[in-house]
Amino acid sequence: MRPVAVVLAGGQARRMGGGDKGLLRLRRRPMLEHVLDAIRPQVRAVALSANGNPRRFTAYDLPVLPDPVADSQGPLAGILAGLRWARTVHPGAELLLSVPTDTPLLPADLVQRLTQMRASAGASIACAASGGRRHPVVAIWPVTLADALAEALAAGVRSVEAFAAPHGVAAAEFAIDRVDPFLNVNSPADLLRAARLAD
Repeated sequence: MRPVAVVLAGGQARRMGGGDKGLLRLRRRPMLEHVLDAIRPQVRAVALSANGNPRRFTAYDLPVLPDPVADSQGPLAGILAGLRWARTVHPGAELLLSVPTDTPLLPADLVQRLTQMRASAGASIACAASGGRRHPVVAIWPVTLADALAEALAAGVRSVEAFAAPHGVAAAEFAIDRVDPFLNVNSPADLLRAARLAD
């Protein structure tokens, strides 16, 4: 069974004038649309993790999940929202894919490679890597980790890597050829670069 996915759309484009990063335009379309185009064929359902007024995402006809914990606790809170949504709304789903909204060049074989690496390594979690660098937010998570993650957040854990490491993480290395498939858009220069590289 294919996993479900959560797009972590909580990032604010402070270095780019503010607002939702995912709604910044890349080749005349919001960056979020590029992310959705990449992952929708690979998963059975998608939700957005975002706080604030969900109506700004109405055009995408997707569930919008606010953080289930107070005080904006970063991507782990969004992953917890996704795990709980998967457990409640898609009870047959065993795995959740998490991706950030500002990685518009995601590969078409992301889920296949992550799930294969997770299985072959006997790990609980699999994350993506490129250029020898891990991308801990681009990962496959077992839905059964929801309660452990809630406990970790309550105990003050904020780092994705700090939470994941005790559960066992395998990294699937993706080649950087013409483009790093996990290019993270953090500045206007990054947005221009992504626009040049996007197909």
